[in-house]
Amino acid sequence: MTIDFSQQRANMVEGQLRTSDVTSVALLDAMGDIPREMFVPGRKKAHAYIDEDIEVAISPDGPRYLMEPAAFGKLVQLADVQSSDVVLTVGAGTGYSSAVLSRLASFVVALESDETLAEMATEALKELGCVNVAVVGGALTAGYADDAPYDVIVICGAVDSVPQSLLEQLRDGGRLVVVIGEGNAAQAHLYVKDDGVVSSRVAFNLAVRPLPGFRRKPGFVF
Repeated sequence: MTIDFSQQRANMVEGQLRTSDVTSVALLDAMGDIPREMFVPGRKKAHAYIDEDIEVAISPDGPRYLMEPAAFGKLVQLADVQSSDVVLTVGAGTGYSSAVLSRLASFVVALESDETLAEMATEALKELGCVNVAVVGGALTAGYADDAPYDVIVICGAVDSVPQSLLEQLRDGGRLVVVIGEGNAAQAHLYVKDDGVVSSRVAFNLAVRPLPGFRRKPGFVF
């Protein structure tokens, strides 16, 4: 049976994004146009548009996921990406987040620590003609200083805290969006740099899968 992915994209926009208060026309258009199935491996392509996180790989550091559409849409909308912005995606995975952001921003740096995922992202982004995206390798917690500063940084998974190294790579006036915490207690945060000082606020509750490498090591217990 042939799957009508274009209809599934339309259903995702109407049934998942709009009903979750994702209202940015540019973002809705981008997510309605980017073929999400291209960023899901193998037989999981059939489930590319379900309203759940999709496991796309088991990396040496832990499982990696494609964030569910509504959660991703809400996080990106919080960043208020402008057409002139340079964006860093931390934990680019198979490249879907960077593909969507490439339709909103001037240029996207897609940082990925897993070589296999980076290769998948490079291939899919090239096939889509996303010429304003560069896939780079390196530790996710370190960011990518070579192309800093950034107008927007999107961390594509839940973390315990935001490393100072990433905040230092924000341009003045820049925004960083991230989910901090685990499970239903997790919250989306917006960080903004103003005159060299970074402030943050909680925007809304949002549960997403953790991004490996950002978990605090448990302290010693007597």
